[in-house]
Amino acid sequence: MKKTIALITGGYSGEAVISYKSAATIEQHVDREKWDCYTIDITPAGWFYVTTAGEKINIDKNDFSLTIDGKKITFDAVLVGLHGTPGEDGKLQGYFDCLNIPYTSCDAATSALTFNKRYTVAVAAFAGMAVAKSLHLFKAGTIDAVEILNTLKLPVFVKPNNGGSSIGMSKVSEAAELQNALDKAFKEDDQVLVEEFIKGREFTIGVFKSKGEIIALPITEIITKNVFFDYEAKYHGASEEITPAKVAEVIAEKVRNAARMAYAIFNCKGIVRIDFIYDEVSDRPFLLEINTVPGQTEASLVPQQVAAMGWTLKQFYTTLIEECLNQ
Repeated sequence: MKKTIALITGGYSGEAVISYKSAATIEQHVDREKWDCYTIDITPAGWFYVTTAGEKINIDKNDFSLTIDGKKITFDAVLVGLHGTPGEDGKLQGYFDCLNIPYTSCDAATSALTFNKRYTVAVAAFAGMAVAKSLHLFKAGTIDAVEILNTLKLPVFVKPNNGGSSIGMSKVSEAAELQNALDKAFKEDDQVLVEEFIKGREFTIGVFKSKGEIIALPITEIITKNVFFDYEAKYHGASEEITPAKVAEVIAEKVRNAARMAYAIFNCKGIVRIDFIYDEVSDRPFLLEINTVPGQTEASLVPQQVAAMGWTLKQFYTTLIEECLNQ
């Protein structure tokens, strides 16, 4: 019998718009000969499945089930395509753990940790990985721009500490720009990370596990037309994304090794995408962040890397589902 899979999308944050685009790609490439797949929209207004006739059927949150025409449908696994909260920060992972439903993403602890950019780099640094110098600010605390500039060297990146898609992020090169950048970031989050700029080449790499082996996808180099790889650059073509990256093998291997190391250190599961800046002065990759639910849209990086590896997305999603079912 075919297994029944729930593809979760939507979310409670501004990243929901990306979730729907990712889900549209995933839906097209799930192997229907292997899986019965139901797309579940998780929103602040409710959790529901939309039938082909346009009827919204609510999810029973007691056991994450559907009832259609009197038939109860339960799920063997969850395919996570929901960016931001509650699908990327561990909340839904904890819920599914309580119900003993496996899912294709990192567990609750890893998801919560990596959703917090500051805690991510702190753990990475403790494990011996190179990270940029940074400050962690809280909206409820005292925010002193002078103190920040006394601690960190310009230019700096100012970004919401939780979340992704570069929403609310700024690069600050002049002291006079700092307060506006802080205000912008605090509109998106109660915590903000201020991080020193590392000059170098920007690489991003997808990493996943299959049959117990940690596999690094081909590396992408990001060459942005904007000041940095912001939302417009990510989703509206204002960047050049070279996959596979045109880079010396010795550098590529350092990035791959760092990515596999991070995957192991953080006990990741499923597909994650890890961002690095390669500092050619110190000749090492600096970890920026770990995305535990990377984008799967047509413009996204992981699908580009899967294609560069010679796989189809159907093969890739099948591998993720099978890995999660076999854990």
